[in-house]
Amino acid sequence: MSDDSTQSRTAVVTGASSGIGAATARALAAQGFRVVCAARRTERIEALAAEISGVAVTCDITDAGSVAALAAAVPTCDVLVNNAGGAVGVDRVDQADVEAWRHMYDINVLGLVRVTKALLPALRASGDGVVVNVGSTAGRWAYEGGGGYTAAKHAVKVVTQTLRLELNGEPIRISEVAPGMVRTDEFALVRFGGDRERAEAVYAGVDQPLLAEDVADAIAWVATRPSHVDIDELVIKPRAQAAAHKVHRT
Repeated sequence: MSDDSTQSRTAVVTGASSGIGAATARALAAQGFRVVCAARRTERIEALAAEISGVAVTCDITDAGSVAALAAAVPTCDVLVNNAGGAVGVDRVDQADVEAWRHMYDINVLGLVRVTKALLPALRASGDGVVVNVGSTAGRWAYEGGGGYTAAKHAVKVVTQTLRLELNGEPIRISEVAPGMVRTDEFALVRFGGDRERAEAVYAGVDQPLLAEDVADAIAWVATRPSHVDIDELVIKPRAQAAAHKVHRT
């Protein structure tokens, strides 16, 4: 349910074309926010924006000009959700595809930095801004075959902590929501280069992995706390997952 504190406020969600991003856009719209849906796939975000009475802005967060255009479309921003990101491959470090690592760092870390830097004036203009960075439990645990992704998500955690220090005293809260195993339509499929069998194996036998809506609910909760309350970080995992290497399967 929305209330007077969220009416007419603007939220920007990157990576809004699918998964956690799309679910977060819906969750914030349900809280009364005017949601700017930002992603590369124009048709998808236009359909989502029409569904939630939001705004679609085509944006590639790896491109400075595209990010500048997003910022120009948002003079005031109350909530920024840096959700765009992803994993590519499961190579060992000694067999690393350096370009894949570079790509993961660009979308997970530098993209977050580009968008946050560009939208800081709009967040300041709101007088009470919130930045929610979507990290991962991969930013807390290392695991074999995950070096490129875990390195990027560890960087997301540290960038978040640094922002909190540097913006202390300003009316902007900085948070990280770090999900564990989430079953979405695309994350594992992209990681395994479209190999659906390998993607499905990630979740095989797991009783109720998280869904995108579970993470979106957490993000919306973080974003709607009273203005003096900062949720520094929120780690959310399915009950079946104790750690990266320990997941109960039936």
